[in-house]
Amino acid sequence: MSLDRPALGRALAAHGAVMRVVICAHQGSAPREAGTAMLVWATGQDGTIGGGALEFEATRKARVMLAEGAAPRIERIALGPALNQCCGGAVTLGFELFADLSGVPETGLHARPLARDAAPEMPMPLRRALRAARGEGVAGLRFLDGWLAEPVIDPARPVWIWGAGHVGRALVQVLAPLPGLALTWIDTAPDRFPDPVPDGVRVLSAANPGALVPQAPAEAQHLILTFSHALDLDLCHRLLGHGFAACGLIGSHSKWARFRSRLSALGHDPTRITSPIGDPALGKHPQAIAISVAAAILQRSTPALAREIAS
Repeated sequence: MSLDRPALGRALAAHGAVMRVVICAHQGSAPREAGTAMLVWATGQDGTIGGGALEFEATRKARVMLAEGAAPRIERIALGPALNQCCGGAVTLGFELFADLSGVPETGLHARPLARDAAPEMPMPLRRALRAARGEGVAGLRFLDGWLAEPVIDPARPVWIWGAGHVGRALVQVLAPLPGLALTWIDTAPDRFPDPVPDGVRVLSAANPGALVPQAPAEAQHLILTFSHALDLDLCHRLLGHGFAACGLIGSHSKWARFRSRLSALGHDPTRITSPIGDPALGKHPQAIAISVAAAILQRSTPALAREIAS
């Protein structure tokens, strides 16, 4: 898990100061793994550290600390004795107040003391981890002597979703909360989108969406699922000429057979596009398609959409 700097920035912009609660370490069975975090403000929260009694109590404490402007601190909680949870393990929680992003690096490791009795100087293993992160891109969560070092989430991968119909809406709802993705959502008119649009999603509208293709980064991933086969084909044609990291097209096998023939006639290599998208074993319900596409993205460590999303 990583420190999601963009999400933290959005929370600060919307709510002012927020308290971040992170699982620094755990022993035995625990609801979530080390590095899992949530953001808490006076009237709400974003994220989860596992729910149940642990999250309820952590949220309560975070709001008290937020109101008091308290300094960072570490707390170890034995889930059985303290909260009567059956997990049987223990978690070490870090509580940290953020008023801005000034102390958070944009990349690499973010190392700082959280415990009140933390070592006065950064432990040597953390210093070595910082050097490795700068030189080799190696970064992993470390918790030592009251110091926490977290990898700052990698720059977001651009994902462009073409179409705001049922499947497009389901995809955005599933993908928007995931870290590491920068969603751009395109359709023909503003009234095609729901109100509100999920936080962090950039919306673009144009009577001719294909005209927006030149704005897409070369490393973007695309999912094409508009209301019009003609528009879908035009987008495939333009994107194949523009370039992309990966591209998926919704539709049947017969639709793709026609598209493949037409794109080949236009001088393209249609095998660069994945179609159909979604796991057929999960069915054709919009949410089922969205879940299978999101799962494929999560299963890949590279910036490309998985070929496994093809049926």
